Amino acid sequence: MTSVAKVLIHASQFPEKVRRDLLESLRARRVNHKFHYDSVRQTLKWLALHQEYSPTRNDADCRAVYTQAFKAAAEKIKTPRVHVVGLGCGGGQKDTQLLKLLKARGREIFYTPCDVSAAMVLVARRTALAVLPQKNCFPFVCDLATADDLPVTLARRSEAKTARLFTFFGMIPNFEPQIILPKLASLIRPKDFLLFSANLAPGKNYAAGVKKTLPQYDNPLTRDWLMTFLLDLSVELNDGKLHFKIEDDRVNGLKRIVAGFHFTRSRRIEVDGKRFDFRTGKSIQLFFSYRYTPEHVRNVLARYGLEVCNQWITKSEEEGVFLVRRSGVSGERR
Repeated sequence: MTSVAKVLIHASQFPEKVRRDLLESLRARRVNHKFHYDSVRQTLKWLALHQEYSPTRNDADCRAVYTQAFKAAAEKIKTPRVHVVGLGCGGGQKDTQLLKLLKARGREIFYTPCDVSAAMVLVARRTALAVLPQKNCFPFVCDLATADDLPVTLARRSEAKTARLFTFFGMIPNFEPQIILPKLASLIRPKDFLLFSANLAPGKNYAAGVKKTLPQYDNPLTRDWLMTFLLDLSVELNDGKLHFKIEDDRVNGLKRIVAGFHFTRSRRIEVDGKRFDFRTGKSIQLFFSYRYTPEHVRNVLARYGLEVCNQWITKSEEEGVFLVRRSGVSGERR
């Protein structure tokens, strides 16, 4: 392994664009989720949170579900070369497990770890290099929500006769469906596959299921991670309180868990000469996470021309993995 890493950075994450997005977050009082992964410190806190609460780390059944999904996806792909594109790659652990399986089946593997955080992309790269050579790994930093030329950019990174398998693990909860799903649909070509995971609400009562999952968010590690954004902008812990609540998204017929910081004393935030006054009683939305059911997943994907070929749901009914293709593509359906 060399002492340098070549990382492609999309214009959506150039400093001037990041600055505009930060100012808009403060102006709108709704934080773009990418700013929770912006620094190395935030990345490390997220990785610690993931280690503690991720079902794939703590639930053998959940790990088995992902393994089943990976095997099914590998069986669908018949070409000798496979390019895995990890959208929102995080630390790259799940992607690397998939790469190992493809390699064991004799495939030549390529990997593009893609994330809004350069630090996260480098962590995923390091994880994946245990499986594939550096020349087959193409780290890519971009903002999935705002990059408009991703279909062309990613197509250039895959050679002809190479199957593409996109992964989108743990990401859909933090995007409004009408923003991210058209982006995903634009990336998936007729011969491509998508492995997609969603946080689910367990049980037959959707509202009760969402309420049951609330402790997975309202806990010290999540609070510490989310507050880092405000603390780095000189907000103090005793300037207010972080609250979690369940909110209805009537547009999409979904429920989501929302974290907001409510100011109990006035605070001024200054960024590049711009001033943002948060008076007593005002709040800023730091985070939201949608909870789905398998039916919600199928219905919302179908609106954007995507079809679920197969699904694997954990026994707890709190997580599901879905194998997805473009609607109307011929082939086996189960």
